[in-house]
Amino acid sequence: MLLPLSVPPLMLTTGPVPVYPEVLKALGAPVLYDYHPTFQEFYAAVVEKLRLAFRTDIAPVIMQGEAILGIEAGAAALIAKDDVVLNLVSGVYGKGFEGWAARYGKEVIELAVPFDEVIDPQAVRDAFRQRPDISVVSLCHHDTPSGTLNPLYEIGAIAAEHGAYLIVDAVSSFGGMDAHPQSAHADIFITSPSKCLGSTPGLSLISVSKRGWEKIERNSDAPRGSFLSLAAWKDASIPGRTFPVTPSIAEIYALDAALDRYAKEGPENVWARHAETAAIARKRLLELGIALWPKREAWCAPTATAFSLPEGFTDVELRDRLLNEYGILLSLGRGDTSGKVLRIAHMGASAQPDFARKTIEALSSILSQSID
Repeated sequence: MLLPLSVPPLMLTTGPVPVYPEVLKALGAPVLYDYHPTFQEFYAAVVEKLRLAFRTDIAPVIMQGEAILGIEAGAAALIAKDDVVLNLVSGVYGKGFEGWAARYGKEVIELAVPFDEVIDPQAVRDAFRQRPDISVVSLCHHDTPSGTLNPLYEIGAIAAEHGAYLIVDAVSSFGGMDAHPQSAHADIFITSPSKCLGSTPGLSLISVSKRGWEKIERNSDAPRGSFLSLAAWKDASIPGRTFPVTPSIAEIYALDAALDRYAKEGPENVWARHAETAAIARKRLLELGIALWPKREAWCAPTATAFSLPEGFTDVELRDRLLNEYGILLSLGRGDTSGKVLRIAHMGASAQPDFARKTIEALSSILSQSID
């Protein structure tokens, strides 16, 4: 029996995720003129809250577009035509960065592993040994189509040892675990409010290091006078400065509420809630005899659990049965994992242990019906 549209599903998708009630309330606030002093002071306060959440010394940037804009803008700003880029590929999104790296840089070296594995830091060391001219490293921290988590801090330390710049896609990891730009030696660190922060998907949140800004300023090919211009947003939070484009006012309200909630619950408590939810999902899947997609459980991310399809089911069939019979919506695979996995997200408001239990109970019921 199909659920009526008036009954929303339990949305355990990998993004966008269900937003917190505080965020929904904030979206209904009156929209101010972006040059009104009250809004400019508010905007500066939101950027400061984001700086504190990022645990950086430098004010971050909020770009007006979903996080893929921030990733492309970061590549365009930091990668110069004489750069050799080491692109670390353990999933669909890591592979996808290659196009931008090739567009802006001199050469792209790919270090790839199967999409059910993670990048070995020793392999990164070996790549620098073979090619000491590597100047930029790009890493997708959590590749959601695979549910795997790369060793961010180890890789960041290696890049720093060699003086290379590091670009990190932390879209689906920041806010759900200990992942911070400065301690990871990231020069550009991009995330989204619509994942673990439990807000809406219209912004890119970007931390740029001091030396990252210096390189961007030296890069004559970095976009200027463009919607892709990261440099245009530098210092935009200083009241009285001109915004490059009109900010998405309601999205800023939503981000403010999400950051307040994150701080009030306490980052470590938020991370623990994500980790507990994921651990319950993994444990109960394995008890059902369902294999996790990553080859090792230690490689699984705390923000999404990807599992292999039980025998006799297609991905669409199983997803639709969970939705139509139990009101639970999961994500399909993507790219190379399409047709091979389903994914349970544990991000923001969906990172609740009871949601993991409910999902596995529904899966168990479906599997028992197939046996009968």
